[in-house]
Amino acid sequence: MNTRINHQQVSPEVYNTMLKLEGFIASSGLDHTLYELIKIRASQINGCAFCLDMHITKLRSMGESSQRVDLVSVWREVPFYTAKEKAALELTEAVTLISKAGVPDDVYRNAREHFSENEFMTIIMAINTINSWNRIAISTGMFPAAQV
Repeated sequence: MNTRINHQQVSPEVYNTMLKLEGFIASSGLDHTLYELIKIRASQINGCAFCLDMHITKLRSMGESSQRVDLVSVWREVPFYTAKEKAALELTEAVTLISKAGVPDDVYRNAREHFSENEFMTIIMAINTINSWNRIAISTGMFPAAQV
C-alpha cells in the first residue's frame, strides 16, 4: 500500500488548521476518554483504519480495559459504558451519519440530559473534527503502520 499524498507536507496549513481544532477540544475540558471513544466510533463508521488504529492504541495506553476498547461498535449491547458515554456515542453516530436522519430530537434530548449547551457544542466540534480527520486520512490513502 502507498499513501497517495502526504498531506502534512503538501499543505501544512490544512494540517495546522486541524491541529488548532484538536487544541480547542483538548483545552475545552472534554473528558479525554470520552473524546477517544467518540474518535473510535466515528472512525469505525467511516471505515478509517488509520484513525481507528491510532485511537484504539491511544485509549489502551490510557489504561482503558480491553472490553471497553474492543466493544465500542456494539456499545448498545453491553453494560461497559456510562449513560453519559452512551449519549455521546449515540450523538456521534447521528452526526457522522447526518444525511440519513439528521440528529433526531430524542438523540438531542438524551445528549442534553448529560451535557450543558457548551459541552454539547464541544462534542459536536469533537465529532466534526474526527470526521474531518477520517476524510483526510481516507482520501489521501493513509493506513496503519505495520507492526511486526
